[in-house]
Amino acid sequence: MIKDSKMKAPSSQEDALRYLQEVAIPHPWCRSICLDDRSIGLIIMYPGSNEFICKGEVGYTLASEYWGQGIATRAVKLALASVFVAFPLMERLQALCNSDNIASQRVLEKAGFTKEGVLRKYIVIQGKTMDSAIYSFLSTDSIPGF
Repeated sequence: MIKDSKMKAPSSQEDALRYLQEVAIPHPWCRSICLDDRSIGLIIMYPGSNEFICKGEVGYTLASEYWGQGIATRAVKLALASVFVAFPLMERLQALCNSDNIASQRVLEKAGFTKEGVLRKYIVIQGKTMDSAIYSFLSTDSIPGF
């Protein structure tokens, strides 16, 4: 997912450690996606505040060698099972992804998110303005397969 995301893959072990220390560890809700006691990705939830306290945004990234195995879908489902407990005022969790990123859209759909539409010319990634698909999951929605 890195190729289509706002996140950049770390170019060195030092960059990865710096990201963990400066972004992931102090973040209010960030989880490592692990396989065999090894981190292979990250799922992060950005809670809203003030008048947006009722919503949050989720993002995830997974090492490319693990794509297509259902790991990201499972991680998103696990996040859904706990995020509304951790943030009881949150009623809506939304996710944005590149509208061309069919795999990420499938992750969200399999996790129970509803596609609400496409935000045209919404974000610039690697110098190119792109459309974003927007998905939502409400605290009253059921997590498929849970």
